[in-house]
Amino acid sequence: MNFQNKTILITGASRGIGEAAARHLFELGANLILLARSQNKLEALAKALDPSGERVEVVACDVAEYDAVQAAVEKAEAFGGVDIVVNNAGLIDPIARIGDSDPSAWSHMVDVNLKGPYYMMHAALPQMLAKKGGTFINISSGAAYGALEGWSHYCATKAGLLQLTRTLHKEYATQGIRSIGLSPGTVVTQMQVEIKASGINPVSALDPSVHISPEWVAKAIAFLCGPAGDDYLGQDFSMKTEEGRAALGLPS
Repeated sequence: MNFQNKTILITGASRGIGEAAARHLFELGANLILLARSQNKLEALAKALDPSGERVEVVACDVAEYDAVQAAVEKAEAFGGVDIVVNNAGLIDPIARIGDSDPSAWSHMVDVNLKGPYYMMHAALPQMLAKKGGTFINISSGAAYGALEGWSHYCATKAGLLQLTRTLHKEYATQGIRSIGLSPGTVVTQMQVEIKASGINPVSALDPSVHISPEWVAKAIAFLCGPAGDDYLGQDFSMKTEEGRAALGLPS
C-alpha cells in the first residue's frame, strides 16, 4: 500500500487503535490529521512520527462537539483536502445494567460513539465530494449485532454506527464515496482494561491472551482504504473470521 499525497484524518489518535493506525499509515506515506482530547499525547506522537512537522497536524478535539469537528476537518485543506477518515474515537465506560446506568453518562456515549462519526461524515463530505472521492472507515464491533449485559450504550451506538455506514454507502457511493465498517474483535487497549474491571458479561472474563494487537487493526485499516476495500462497501469487515484474517495475511 502507498498513501503518498493522501490525507487521512484519524479520531481517537492518541492511543490504542488510533495511535497504531497513525504510525502505520504515516509509514505508508500519508499526511495525517490526528484528533483526540489530549493535546500533549498528540503532540508527542506527532513529534515522534514527523519531527519536521510537514506531514502531521494535531487537533485537540472532542468529537461530540460539531463546531470542533468542523474546525478540525478544515485543517486538512492545508494538505489539499481530506481523502480518508478513520472514525475510531469511542467509549465503553461506565459499564452498567440499564437500571443502574447514569442517564447523563449514557447520553454522552451516544454523543461520542454515534454523533461523533456522523459529525465527521457531515463535515468531511464537502471536501471529499469536491475531490470526487473519499473513504470513511468506521470502527465497528460485534456489539452492533448482539446484545451484551451491561453494554446497552455500546451495543446501541455501534448498531447505529453500522446503519450510518450502510446509509452513507447508499446515498453517496455513486459519487465516489466509500463507506466501510471494521469490526476487529477484542483488542489490547485501555477499553479492555475497563471491560475486565467491570466483571459484567462473558467478555470481561476473557483471558488477555486472546486479544489482538492494535497493530493488526492498523493493517486492516490500510487494507480497507485500498482497492481491496471495495469488496466490503456498505458493510462491516470482520477480523474475527477465518476469511477476514486470511485476506489480511494474518494468522487465524
